[in-house]
Amino acid sequence: MTRLNSTTKVKSKKIRVGRGIGSGKGKTSGRGVKGQKSRSGVAIKSFEGGQMPLYRRLPKRGFNPLKKEKIAIINLGKIQDLIDNQKLSSTDKINIETFKKLNIINKKFNKIKVLASGEIKKKIDLNAHFVSKKAEEKLKKIGGTVDLVK
Repeated sequence: MTRLNSTTKVKSKKIRVGRGIGSGKGKTSGRGVKGQKSRSGVAIKSFEGGQMPLYRRLPKRGFNPLKKEKIAIINLGKIQDLIDNQKLSSTDKINIETFKKLNIINKKFNKIKVLASGEIKKKIDLNAHFVSKKAEEKLKKIGGTVDLVK
């Protein structure tokens, strides 16, 4: 191990740019001639020297939440139309699988919400994940039942 004394330099001298041609860093101060990079106060944003920039290396996510639940919305009027067209039976238990079998909702949906739009005339047993208050009132008024799936 060498000892430091007053004659050894610990820190090298700072290069003073723009102090004449003879200094080696004069005139253009090592910036070349003309162009954007030779001007003062200019930095090319997000440029990483030819390396693939960070913002291009990361996957695109956008505004799509990763764990978004796909919820299908069905109105009471639509259920009544299906009963009138004899695609659904009012005596059966109606749930998400029933709608998927009849191709009323897509297979990508994993939850179902029932809204009150339209009129329902037949008493039905409904099995859904979400039900609006008005829809629940309409179903109970005609004697139907609503079971919420957890």
